[in-house]
Amino acid sequence: MKKCFNILVLFLSSLICFNLSRAYSNRDGANRDNVVARTITVDKWGHGNFRSVQEAIDSIPPNNKWWIRIHVAPGVYNEKVRIPKEKPFIVLEGENRRTTIIQWNDHGNAITSCTFALFAENFVARNISFKNSYDQISPRVHGKVVTWAPAALIQADKASFYYCAFISLQDTLTDSQGRHYFKSCYIEGAIDFIWGNGRSVYQACAINSVARALNGITGYVTAQGRNSSAEDTGFIFQRCVVYGTGSTYLGRAYGGYSRVIFYKTALSNNVVPEGWSAWGYTGHEQNIAFSEEACTGAGSDKSKRVKWEKHLNHGELHRFAKGYTFIDQEGWINKQPQLL
Repeated sequence: MKKCFNILVLFLSSLICFNLSRAYSNRDGANRDNVVARTITVDKWGHGNFRSVQEAIDSIPPNNKWWIRIHVAPGVYNEKVRIPKEKPFIVLEGENRRTTIIQWNDHGNAITSCTFALFAENFVARNISFKNSYDQISPRVHGKVVTWAPAALIQADKASFYYCAFISLQDTLTDSQGRHYFKSCYIEGAIDFIWGNGRSVYQACAINSVARALNGITGYVTAQGRNSSAEDTGFIFQRCVVYGTGSTYLGRAYGGYSRVIFYKTALSNNVVPEGWSAWGYTGHEQNIAFSEEACTGAGSDKSKRVKWEKHLNHGELHRFAKGYTFIDQEGWINKQPQLL
């Protein structure tokens, strides 16, 4: 009898150890199952765990393997926010992008001046605004020049943004490197306000070019920095809307192989007839991959577009313009928390 009891104890112990082993050897299973393991609250009025967003981020242990949600109560949070490389698996969630705003006033450097900087992979943001107020002063101060004033720097892989806003005038969204997904976001600026060398899909986003603030200077929506044919980067806009005040180009080449595609996007009449600029790569336009496919609106007339604009074939259209295949062949987007 005692022998049977010992065998039973040994069996149960082995089973427990096996399950624990699975849990710890597969700790990143939390992110695959879309499970948020813990929620931290931020409230500037003191009704949460922390009063600032950065304090909440700092509280997360390095090299965390579980999804942690930071829920930010309504309010304007005047702070710079940095998520370092060793802080992956964070969900940053506001209640509404009109009422939950992270903002700062800085300028002069496209990297260090940003209000929000992401360096950690596996990140989700939802219902929150990122704003750099430097170029937002109205009326504009005499003698003050428009310069780099990014609202956000995204320099990490597997980052998703849902119903977020990015607001500045120049270099608003530094889509620097990595694979990124933007869904139903609002992006405002005038000069190169979506720029960098990221590999990104923008779906159903509102893109507001406020180029009138430049006092007669034509604006640019994008400045994509792909530097060689071997780089699989680019900005893909699907079913978006481009509108605003003042004339604007859809983009200019920030790299010799710059790639930007607008697909089934509504373009307003503030888009200049030429559409695109080769910028510093005049004479090498054959390497630049700018394209518009099935776009609508007063600004979609391509009769006066630059002659070197590309036309996508069936295979390219399927890869770049349909869904998010371009950035997600492994299914990482659906492995992130899908929050209501």
